[in-house]
Amino acid sequence: MDVISSIQGVVWGPVMLVLLFGTHVFLTLRTRVIQRYVFKGIKLSVTPDKEASGDVSGFGALATALAATIGTGNIVGVATAIASGGPGAVFWVWLTGCFGMASKYGEAILAIKYRVKGKDGGLIGGPMYALERGLKQKWLGILFALFAGCACFGIGNGTQGNSISSMVQDTFGVSPYITGVVLTILTGIVIIGGVKSIARVCEKLVPFMAGFYIIGCIIILILNHDFVWPAVKTIVTSAFTPRAAGGGFVGATVMMAIRFGIARGLFTNEAGLGSAPIVDAAAATRNSVRQGLIAMTGVFWDTIIVCALTGLVLVSSILKSPESLAGLTGGTLSSAAFASIPVVGPIVLTVGLICFAWSTILGWSYYGERCWVYLCGQKAIMPFRIIYTLVVFVGSVMTLDAVWGIADILNACMAFPNLIALLGLSGVIVAETKKYLFSDNMDGWSDDEIPVVDK
Repeated sequence: MDVISSIQGVVWGPVMLVLLFGTHVFLTLRTRVIQRYVFKGIKLSVTPDKEASGDVSGFGALATALAATIGTGNIVGVATAIASGGPGAVFWVWLTGCFGMASKYGEAILAIKYRVKGKDGGLIGGPMYALERGLKQKWLGILFALFAGCACFGIGNGTQGNSISSMVQDTFGVSPYITGVVLTILTGIVIIGGVKSIARVCEKLVPFMAGFYIIGCIIILILNHDFVWPAVKTIVTSAFTPRAAGGGFVGATVMMAIRFGIARGLFTNEAGLGSAPIVDAAAATRNSVRQGLIAMTGVFWDTIIVCALTGLVLVSSILKSPESLAGLTGGTLSSAAFASIPVVGPIVLTVGLICFAWSTILGWSYYGERCWVYLCGQKAIMPFRIIYTLVVFVGSVMTLDAVWGIADILNACMAFPNLIALLGLSGVIVAETKKYLFSDNMDGWSDDEIPVVDK
């Protein structure tokens, strides 16, 4: 664990944070602040493009990406940021989401622009194809696929199953083995049908889980109403001024707030990581910009809304009960903060974590499958689905501290080649944006030929 922690400190150190956040800012400027079109993206996401052909709808792709993105990091990750960087970290989590929408937009554009058609007729894409076809750097595409194909078993599967079984055992006293069996069967039933089956489930699960959690948080904030505005002021002031220990918070410098806020923000919305565009490539869309705008809204919902509400709930709860919540960190802080609200709090936390974690398992199953298809061809699909399903059970019954760390390292390794694609092909992103969005040609059809590959 000491070795893993040391490597984590290097790969997720200042260089990675500056590179990721810098890419967000760079693409924001190059696209003339594409974030101002977020509500146009929301409208497009709920308006099916019935004339376009693809494996899933634009909303189905968004729901699958959100399923993988909205996970335990939205609850436990925000709590970790607060515990390590103080309440000001919430502001930097939120700001990272604001800029991260530009990277998510760019990733989806490249996924559509450089996607290919498999020999089974399915659409395949993602950073590996952008690197191979766009930058002509296939070796980087292979590296990305290898890192993502391995990371899916950890951060997208085993650790999530462990989170669910631990929560169910702590809340209801159910054995992890029973939870593991049920979870494994449910996961197998869904992913055996491929992306269409996953998307159908996610289209129903994601609105429910996000809506349930948002409503639950709003109820808690109503119960904490006397502390909500003080929480907002505490978050904003602590983002720019050092905070001494006290009032239930640890002492934190401005740099600590920035570091942990940006790190957790990047981790929870996955903008720049390169995972979400793998499913965006399967979307039915007439041009790349339409799916880019839809994909961008994923960061809006994940970070601007869900993470912000979590931060307000946690900070207002700490201000309300500083003695009982002082010194707590991560999942312990989340549990204690939500449990301080009778009846409503524990239910919101338990249902939220279970749904968030399981949806992550489903979303990442598709990411991993597409990466192994890129590396090994169609013959890898069924073995991958079987192994992935079995790992759900293994993760549910084992302690996975080391796996969390290894998966975190693999995520950073994924990000490097993806960021190279985003920066190297930023001119393509701008050209597509001018062609369709800035020319008021959003209903225009792409004239890009989709090549057929023997995979």
